[in-house]
Amino acid sequence: MGGRLIDGTGREPLENGVILLEVPNVIAVGGRGEVDIPKDARKIDVRGKTVFCRVDFNVPLDGEKVADDTRIQASLPTLKLLAENGASVVLASHLGRPKGKPNPAMSLRPAAVRLSELLERPVVFSHETIGEKVELARKQLQPGGFLLVENLRFDKREEGNDAEFAAELAKLGDLYVNDAFGTAHRAHASTAGVPGILKPAAAGLLMERELEQLGRLMEKPESPFVAVLGGAKVSDKIDLIENLMPRVDVFLIGGGMAYTFLKAYQHPVGTSLLENDKITLAKALVERARREDKEVVLPVDHVVTVDKSDDNFHTTDTVDIMANEAGVDIGPKTVEQFVARIRSAKTILWNGPLGRFEIEAFADGTRKVAQALAGSDAVTVLGGGDSIAAVKKFGVADKMTHVSTGGGASLELLSGLTLPGVAALDDAP
Repeated sequence: MGGRLIDGTGREPLENGVILLEVPNVIAVGGRGEVDIPKDARKIDVRGKTVFCRVDFNVPLDGEKVADDTRIQASLPTLKLLAENGASVVLASHLGRPKGKPNPAMSLRPAAVRLSELLERPVVFSHETIGEKVELARKQLQPGGFLLVENLRFDKREEGNDAEFAAELAKLGDLYVNDAFGTAHRAHASTAGVPGILKPAAAGLLMERELEQLGRLMEKPESPFVAVLGGAKVSDKIDLIENLMPRVDVFLIGGGMAYTFLKAYQHPVGTSLLENDKITLAKALVERARREDKEVVLPVDHVVTVDKSDDNFHTTDTVDIMANEAGVDIGPKTVEQFVARIRSAKTILWNGPLGRFEIEAFADGTRKVAQALAGSDAVTVLGGGDSIAAVKKFGVADKMTHVSTGGGASLELLSGLTLPGVAALDDAP
């Protein structure tokens, strides 16, 4: 975003498409010419009003550009709905972990640029999050206009759900819409404090879809229901496994967490990831599943590295791992067993990769499971950032029924926990 600035008396576009408003420290970014379901944004009257809309623009940046705009694109249906119904919209989001103080590397300005391109209209951006300048910019918005304020987490009071900070944010709107499912498990000022002040407080279309799709898994999933669980730690999945136990028919367990389960059955796991304090619990979960006539499938072979070297690896013939080896992916026999269960499933939940898929030599298990889900006729739902990264890497994200935008939020919802950002919204009429 280079280019010179002009005085703030007009709206003459600069070379880079930036316009300086009359309000100091606020710029407009021009486009390129181009569970319980709460009350949703379609059920509230927004005409002539300003909507404070919490979005999730926590996107990866490449310098001053958005490297992946998936989350911004996901917000577009709600934003277009609000604009078309005559609202002016103040957008608020966090980006990264700036630890409660301004950090130019985590500014939301690149998100404003990208949003303006996607909406094909100017988006006003404020370098401040609250205060008189932002309130004045809000008043200058016309129906259908958008104002994105600076990173909420530049103020430490956001994560502390500070009442005074929430009240300042609430001055920027007449009513509230939350479309940031990815932060719904956090009781922050913008997700839990503001909706207690601005009424009505409704869910955006993205939030609604997330709750509906994930809710299907909790209410009446079609059987056989297969849960593919990976990732590093059993401790991250305890509540999920326990909450899904009455619903799931088959658990396929891979990734780093699998070695704790294998150790529970006296299989040597070498230097693989291991939670020694969860070994007893892992065995108890398997025994409970078997008592309830559930199938638990653990790896029977592995891709392992030797002496902690990523350049020295091989596939084992057995489930046991040598003392100087570490499991980094499920092996071909395990893949075959996993894929067979996936092919017969009617409902599939996938949370967590099955190996270190970022490294091509250790990606085969995760890739083949992703491809099996993509070719399945089942309802396929993904939660968890690494699982989402995997299906994107392997080019099958668009083949899934639903890819959740909220890793932690989806995990907590499916674990039966209350999401503060959802609980703060009004009940559906």
